[in-house]
Amino acid sequence: MSEETTISVNFGRPMPLFPLDTVLLLPQQVQPLHIFEPRYRQMIDRALDGAGQFASAVFKGARWKLEYHGRPPLKPAVCVAQIVQHERLPDGRYNVLVQGVCRARIVSEMPPDEETLYRQAMLEPIGVSPADSPEDDERLSAMRAHVEASLADGPLRRLRVAETLRELAQREHFPTAALLELLTMSVIDDQQIRYQLLAEGDPGARAEILGDEITQLERLIAKAERQRRDDLPKGCHWN
Repeated sequence: MSEETTISVNFGRPMPLFPLDTVLLLPQQVQPLHIFEPRYRQMIDRALDGAGQFASAVFKGARWKLEYHGRPPLKPAVCVAQIVQHERLPDGRYNVLVQGVCRARIVSEMPPDEETLYRQAMLEPIGVSPADSPEDDERLSAMRAHVEASLADGPLRRLRVAETLRELAQREHFPTAALLELLTMSVIDDQQIRYQLLAEGDPGARAEILGDEITQLERLIAKAERQRRDDLPKGCHWN
């Protein structure tokens, strides 16, 4: 999907929910999914007949382990996903590629009905200003400069996705907030922090959280690089 594509989300209608125990998606990220459960196969069937969207949600607490096929509680923040590619297999399963569109919050969940196997909810958007506004890019310019330098010659150049992110960073008109969204899913594994970033609507606040995590990661990478110095005697390392 191109950078110029605009995707609309209708918050006036119930949105299908696809809950997992982890943060699956943030805006801008692209994720492949294999859909095999009957309720979510029905969800994809119906989504493809409409706008091709559903909300990636997160279970709250551990009750889902006992009530997975029921309606265990969900955390409020979700990411609206757009199906950008799909393949329906002969047995009804799907391989889909989805892209994160925007943050949203569950306002109310729809009551179950006999014809719908999956859960649905009314949503409201999180964040007032668009993620690629000039004001946000100005606020985040220092963060972008640091990330760009670290991807080029600093510790972040060691990331598996460094080349891709560096190419995006070098595009003058690629939004800084979008660049940081992509970096987030590449460097943050902690699910609590991922959800914190999913629930935060202010790009500046997200950049501050991400900046702290990047600083720690850069220190860890630098320490690992020192331990791998070729001029150290065999069996010696930095502690």
